[in-house]
Amino acid sequence: MGKNRTFRKVIFKIHRYLGLLSGLIVFMVAVTGCGWVFKEEIEGLYDDYSTVSPQAAPMITPTNARKFAKAVFPEKSVHGTLYQEDEKAIEVIFYEAEPEFYQSVYLDPYSGKVLHVKDHLSGFFAFMLEGHMYLWLPRAIGGKVVSIAVFLFLFVLLSGLVLWWPKKRKYAKQRLTFKWKATTTWRRKNVDLHRILGFYGAALAFVLAFTGSVMAFNWFYYAVYKTAGGEKAPQFIIPENSSFIGTVERDTLPIDRLIPLLKTETTHAKSYEIHYPHNDSSSIYVEVARSKGLYYDSDYRFFDQHTLEEIETPSIYGKYKDAHFADKLIRMNYDIHVGAIGGLAGKILAFLASALIASLPLTGFLSWWGRRKRSGATTKKIPVREGTGI
Repeated sequence: MGKNRTFRKVIFKIHRYLGLLSGLIVFMVAVTGCGWVFKEEIEGLYDDYSTVSPQAAPMITPTNARKFAKAVFPEKSVHGTLYQEDEKAIEVIFYEAEPEFYQSVYLDPYSGKVLHVKDHLSGFFAFMLEGHMYLWLPRAIGGKVVSIAVFLFLFVLLSGLVLWWPKKRKYAKQRLTFKWKATTTWRRKNVDLHRILGFYGAALAFVLAFTGSVMAFNWFYYAVYKTAGGEKAPQFIIPENSSFIGTVERDTLPIDRLIPLLKTETTHAKSYEIHYPHNDSSSIYVEVARSKGLYYDSDYRFFDQHTLEEIETPSIYGKYKDAHFADKLIRMNYDIHVGAIGGLAGKILAFLASALIASLPLTGFLSWWGRRKRSGATTKKIPVREGTGI
């Protein structure tokens, strides 16, 4: 009995101190996560510039798409060009890491006319993402602060579950339902909110924190992949060309034949994002989206820039049909993290889970503050009530 009480006291201290250490950061990350979840759905309500009238004419080639878009940003690097359905504009994506530049130029797919320019680093959702990942701090600092806090939150959740677990089964029911009366104090209500909502949301909160940690720490990403039985290279690898041909005039590049070929071969694809070779020895890679709003089941295909011969990659990011369990698990990580893996219902669940996570540091802090004030008001030692922290 004594050993069990000592163990629970140790777990309680771990829960309390790690919670106080990470609580404010977890609260901010969760709130900004709520603001990010429905980005695609909300932006879809006002992105009229991305819709065009289909025509019986061929679409402009990737080479011409890049040329038309470069007229807007002549000094910037094109990351890739996205081809979607016939009624959608072509999106040419510009990205540079230092200094960061991330904008898209939307083109009429038949004439090449510029329809819209979008800055991905400004606006509400960019603000939410910056807070979610870096707390609006310098990225080298903010990224580490967020990553460590989210990782510590995993232990807060596990220790909280241990504290919640009753010594006897008959006490479990009272920890699963709210039984408030007119005389119930706000402190009692606060503890119930922390304890009961924490229990119901622990699994979802753990999934969000776990998938966030996979993205935050390379060592954790690698450990999860290898533990799941992964055997491929877990990083993104663009293979080199399988042939070498001298300089080719840009207007005659085989890349301009690639999209029509892929559309004939993969008729059910939702979009094709084509990426231009970085140099003469690099292959072309195309991300073929098989599902709208999902990334994990996309096909990443690589082609010799001179012959269009398909080249295999040793990476997990290849054709989805070639992915094994561990490969799929890692590829699903982002879609799980934002709830997209479950469609709209999954996003709603992710939103509610994020809101619940935001409530836990708040109710936990109020419990600690109330206990601290009460301890300061009396010299009598107050025992820790099992599973509540007060």
